[in-house]
Formats: sequence, structure tokens, C-alpha cells
Amino acid sequence: MSPKGIWAVKLTRELWKRQVWTESDAVELMKQASLSENEKVIIGGVRFFLGGDKEREEAADESSDEDDGVDMGKLRHQAGINKKTKKNQKDLRKAAATVKKKERKKNQPHPLNFSALHLLHDPQGFAEKLFHIHLQNNKSKLNLEQKLLVLQLVSRLVGLHKLTVIQLYSYFLKYLTPRQPSVTSFLASLAQSTHNLVPPDALEPLVQKIANEFVSEAAASEVASAGLNAIREICARQPLAMNDTLLQDLVMYRKSKDKGVMMAAKGLLSLYREVGADMLKKRDRGKEAALGLRSGERKERRFGEEAVGEIEGLDLLEKWKEEEAKKKREEKGLPAEIGSDEEPAAEDEEEDWNAWDVEDNDSDDSGGWIDVQSDGDDIDISDDEDDKRPSKKAKLDQEAPAPNSEENANVASPAAAAEVPKVSTLATTRILTPADLAKLAELRTAASITALLPQHAKRQQKAQAAALARHADDPLTAAEIEGLAALSVRKTKEEKIAMAKGDRAETHQSTTAKRKAKKQAEGKSTTNKEKARQKNFFMTLGKAKAKGKRSLVDTRRVLKGHVDRQKRGGKRGNVGSK
Repeated sequence: MSPKGIWAVKLTRELWKRQVWTESDAVELMKQASLSENEKVIIGGVRFFLGGDKEREEAADESSDEDDGVDMGKLRHQAGINKKTKKNQKDLRKAAATVKKKERKKNQPHPLNFSALHLLHDPQGFAEKLFHIHLQNNKSKLNLEQKLLVLQLVSRLVGLHKLTVIQLYSYFLKYLTPRQPSVTSFLASLAQSTHNLVPPDALEPLVQKIANEFVSEAAASEVASAGLNAIREICARQPLAMNDTLLQDLVMYRKSKDKGVMMAAKGLLSLYREVGADMLKKRDRGKEAALGLRSGERKERRFGEEAVGEIEGLDLLEKWKEEEAKKKREEKGLPAEIGSDEEPAAEDEEEDWNAWDVEDNDSDDSGGWIDVQSDGDDIDISDDEDDKRPSKKAKLDQEAPAPNSEENANVASPAAAAEVPKVSTLATTRILTPADLAKLAELRTAASITALLPQHAKRQQKAQAAALARHADDPLTAAEIEGLAALSVRKTKEEKIAMAKGDRAETHQSTTAKRKAKKQAEGKSTTNKEKARQKNFFMTLGKAKAKGKRSLVDTRRVLKGHVDRQKRGGKRGNVGSK
């Protein structure tokens, strides 16, 4: 075997890591390496696609730590003005990390850094070749661990690009058993290769087998929690892979005495409250899901149906603009609601055009817009009647339902009559200025912070939505499938203490002890005050206890006697004759 192929893989991976060669040619070279016949070359190419981008990000972070333009000396000086505590030092480290992260993002040449998986020219053909050559071929020389790496790459490709490789799912059947080595990696690969365009008929036998093999009363708690986690991850990507009967059986495990199994079953229940509440029994749907089904807000998504895309947070910007318009009208003495005339809307449009630029409040703002002279005629943006937005009253008249309709009469409660969220038309009816975009980013940030607060009413719902919208680039690991299994194992006292400590130092010392150890290390002696403390500790206990029991009269008498003794020169009265 010639070592040229191995060295080519190593060099290409190192050049990719150092961002010297990040074009599609390098990806094509590693693609050919993954399809070669030599085992070491194959695994080198596969590992490049699975972990090359992470290595590049870590190398970029290490290099940016050295070249950051952050004045850490200034930050330390500001923190040193106040009292030095561990909390202040921790806050300083957090602030420094945040500032460095912002500086890195600001100095990046472009926000989009393509990963190797995105630069593939033919991901469908590449996934099919990998599957047929290394997994389906009986003459393949790869062992189980190497085949598992190839399977992870194929599943990443299928899930990321939403490919269709139907034979892949039948390949998983023989490995879905608790006695299979590295079974959680197979479960993670199966969940990773699932997307909303996979036919439910191909996934339903797999989900059924996982439920039969892993989730049962006779199975160990770790096995049951891993099986429920795998089913939840598969159904989060394709909810139609589950049938009503199996779902209702699995949800019953939320009453299990084992904590890991209980949490995994509750996760599956909360998932289907969001994506398929009609498959649950009425008592399991919960209040919000039941009201959503009654009002028609939540409907079962059909196979291949995609959600309507829009700019994130645009409804927040539209609501903010409506509130600002109401405030301006109230300041002018006009009614808060807009009347039939469209003059206020036209005034708002004119004010928006005048407030085109973003207010320069940030210190790290760039130089602003660059004026570029056009070669041709100037572009004329007219405010003709054809370009005007329709009045808000007309919109409200069109969207208001008939007052005497039968549907409104059948509503059981005011909560069920909540409005169905509509798609904002702000982006299609007006030009968003840079000031609008800056305000949109500010509203997004405020909404995300509010959603994370403990007292927020919809915190759990937001967390569930974030889990469902997890980016496809993020790989699903075996540790996530095994996550809740750790709750089933009883921890010893030492393990609980170690987990509570986390990354903190093992030995705790007071400030005085640290100063004393530092002095001893420097060869310095103790102070005269410390040297004077030579009396045995047990000899001082009686006096200390007596001090705590003194009354105010006794304390006054003792203090007065102390002052008198000081005037006399001590107990013996060693005061010079006057």
C-alpha cells in the first residue's frame, strides 16, 4: 500500500483546519478518499466530514484569543477598584469572554462559513455510494466500529440535505436490539437520518421495533429511557411515524417509578402536545393543546407539508409600530384608533423615510453607509397612490369575522376564541429601513431574554419549540440518547458532591489562609499581632462563653473598669508619680 493517499488526507485535513484550503476542491478530494478501498484512507475521509468543521472552529477560537483587540488590563483595573471577591472575578471572566466573542464576530470577513457537508456537489450520489460500497457490500473490509462511522456520515447527509435513501432504514432493523454493542450510536444515527420527507411507512416498523425491544416492563430502566429518547427524536423530525395506539401506550410510562423513564415519557408527551395533540387521549392533551384543537389553531400536518416562512420577529416590529403610531396620535390630541382617512398613515411613512439611518448609540458601530455614485440616472422612489399601503381600517374590516356566525356561537370559553396568528404583511407592504432592521434585532433580543426568565408563562413551550427547530447541522450523539438514563442510577454521596462542585477548585481556603500560605512561600514571617496569639485555645473558651451571657449592666461595668485600669496604668497602677 502506498502511503501517498494517507498523507494526502492528513495534509488536506490540516489545511482545512488552518483555513488555508477551504474550497470545494478540498471537499471533493476527501469525498474520493471516503470512497476508496483502503481502510485508513476511508476512515480519514469520513472523520473529516464528521469532525473537520469543529476542528476548524476550535483552531479559529484559539488563534483569536491571542489576537483579540480587547483591553483586558482596563477591565481588570475597573474590577480592581471594588472589593476583590470570587464573584467579581467570575463576572470579570464572563464579561471578557462576551467582549471577545463580540469582537470576533465583528472582525469576521463574512458571516457565513460553509461546512464541508454544504460544499458537496452531489450529496445524494455520495450518500448512496457510501451506503452501497461500505455498508451493504458483504465484501467490505471495515469492522463494526468503522462501519458505524460511515453510517453516521450517511445519516448526517440524509438528515441535512433531506435525501431519500429508503434502503437505509431497513438496514437499521438488525441492529435495533439492547444486546447490540454501541446500540445508542445506531439509535442516534437512525434519528439523525429522519426528516419530514421520509415516508412514514418506512419509519413505522422501526419505531415499533424500538418500542418492543427497549420499552417494556421487563427491560432495565436505562434501556427503557434510551428507547423512549430515540423514539422522541425520531418523531420530532417525522411525527407521522407514530400511530395512536402505540403513542398512548408509551405515554403511560410517565407514571413509572424510575425517574429516567418518567422524564423520557413526559418528553414524548410534551412533543405530541405540540405536533399531534389529536393523537392523544383527551385527558393527556393539556389545557393549551385542547384549546388549540378546539379553536382550529393546531392542526395535524400532512406528509411533505412545509411551514410558511417569514422574517423572524416581524410581528413584534409591526406591533411596536402600531403602538408608536397610537402614542403619536394621542400626543396630537387625536383618537388612538385610526379613522377612515389615510393622512396619519402617510405622515408615518414620511417620518419613517426621514428616520432612515440607525441612531449612532453603539461605540462599536462601523463607519456607516458608503455613498456610491451611480453611473446612470437616479432611482426615483415615488409616493404615488398606487404604492400606498391599504388603510388599517380596511384591513381590520376584511379580517373581522361575521358577528352572527355559527362558529362564534359555539365557542365554549373566551380563551378558546383566541385569534389565530396571522402572517405579518409588513415586509410586503413597505421597505424596511436600516433603522427598522436595527429595531427588529433589538425586539428579537428582548423577546428571547423574556422567554428565558423563570416567571415567563410560556417558558416550557418556548423550550419545546427551540428543541423542535434545532439546526440540522448539529449532530445527534449517543450521549443525548443516553441522557436521561443517568437519572435512573442512584449516585453515592461522593458523586453528588463532585457533581455539585463541577469545575470549582477541590480545596477551599479562606482569604487569611491564602495570604498566610503566600507569605510562607515567599519566606516571610507572621505579624506581631499573630505572634502575640500564643495562649492555648481551650483556655479562652470559658471567657468567650461568659462574654456571650453578659447583661448590659455587666458589660457597662466591665468596660468602665477597663477604662479605669487604663488610667491607673494597669492592674498594678504603674503610673508615674505626678
